[in-house]
This record gives sequence, structure tokens and C-alpha cells, in this order.
Amino acid sequence: MMQLDGSVAVITGAGRGLGAALAYVLAKAGCDLVLCGRSAKALGDVADAITGKLGRQVQTIALDLADAQSVSGAIDSIKAANPRIDILVNNGAMWLEDTGEDHEVAEVLGVINAAVTGTFLFTQGLMPLLNRSSRPDIVTIGSISGLPNAALQTASVPFYAAKRAQAALADGLRQKLSGTPVRSLAVHPPYLDDVSPLDAAWDAAGERQKGEAATNRDIAEAVLFALTRPRHVTLSITVDADEGGLFPASAV
Repeated sequence: MMQLDGSVAVITGAGRGLGAALAYVLAKAGCDLVLCGRSAKALGDVADAITGKLGRQVQTIALDLADAQSVSGAIDSIKAANPRIDILVNNGAMWLEDTGEDHEVAEVLGVINAAVTGTFLFTQGLMPLLNRSSRPDIVTIGSISGLPNAALQTASVPFYAAKRAQAALADGLRQKLSGTPVRSLAVHPPYLDDVSPLDAAWDAAGERQKGEAATNRDIAEAVLFALTRPRHVTLSITVDADEGGLFPASAV
């Protein structure tokens, strides 16, 4: 198994939920972090917890993936402070639930731009830093909504479509980067129970039985597994569960 000690990991959507859990798990595995997200306070809280408990170096950068100017500014800030990055985790996205009402234009544009346009531009802008790494990886946190024939469940059509496009980005990058040192990895979560590595619920999640919902811990551990495979292996992982999964038991 490859070790991550001393790796520099950039994580989008890192201020809460799965992004914060990924930050903690990668820091514990030995990574220094660049945490990106829309809320400076939320990023600061995550950074303080990681620095206090694990002693890792953490940089925080404001980033709104739905705003091209914000994406460009974040790329410049990362380049100014880091001669290379080893891991880019594209976790940032905007959730939009289905509703009987028409969606606002800003909501639709935000969902599509964050998952597709912003994610692609951010990745493209950081490729020069990834190319300076000896073990460069791009991890796309997709969704079961991005998989063929997935049930719509409570997702809005714009979110469903955005995640399909994001899955295509990950696979397109995998094909484009074939023959280069850069891997394009993907993890597709189901609906998740939000648990924090700082809470007792994190440890309890490891004892869940079949039929219970998946958690942030399951996705973070899947990402860590993918990142630590030998370099000749590229993985796309679907994490499924009976509760909130690709074809949930409640819908059968």
C-alpha cells in the first residue's frame, strides 16, 4: 500500500460534511491540506480542529465553484503558496432537492456551474502543480445520481444532470490522462448520514449492519483506499447501501 506522508492535498467543499471528513482522514494519513470552500469561518473551524488534534499544516482558501472569477482567484492563491500538489479532491457541489415549484434560474446555474464548469476549470488550472508531483491523483466525488439508470429519488433534475456530467468529467480525464502519471479516480456515494470524525458517531459507523444508511466515514475510507493503491491501478468506486442507495429498498 502506498503511503501519503508529506503529500499535499487540495479539497473543495471542505468546510462541512463529507469535505470536512475527507480533510480529517487525509490529514491523519499524513497529508498537508489546502481546504477550499465558500465559508471562511467553516474552513477555519475545520483547519483549527485538524491542526490542534493532528498537527498538520492547513491552508484555507475561499472558493465558490459556481463563480468563474472565484475559481480563477483560488487557483492563483494555491499556485502562489504551493510548488506542487499531489492530490486534488473535487468534492465541492451544490445540492438541489426536487420540488413541485419551478427552480430559480440562479439555483439551476449554481448547481450546473459548481459541479461541471467550476470543477473542470479548477482542475485544469491546477494541472501544472499536479504535473510536478511524483504521485498525482485527481479524485472526483460523484454521486449515485451520476450513474446510468439511477433512481431520481429526491434529487432535482438539474442536480441529477450535473452529477451525470461530473461522472463524465472524471471518465474523460481518465481517458485523456492515460499514459501520463496522473490518475483520475472516482467515488460515487449514495445518500449519506453526516457523521464527523470528531464525534462518537464516527466510530459507531463502523458497526452498522446491512440495511442501514452509509456515512461520511464510508466515503472517506473508500477515497483513502483508492489513493493508496499501486500507481498502475485506477479505480471508480460505487458505494451502495440498501437505505438511500442506487436502488433503495424503500423503492422496490
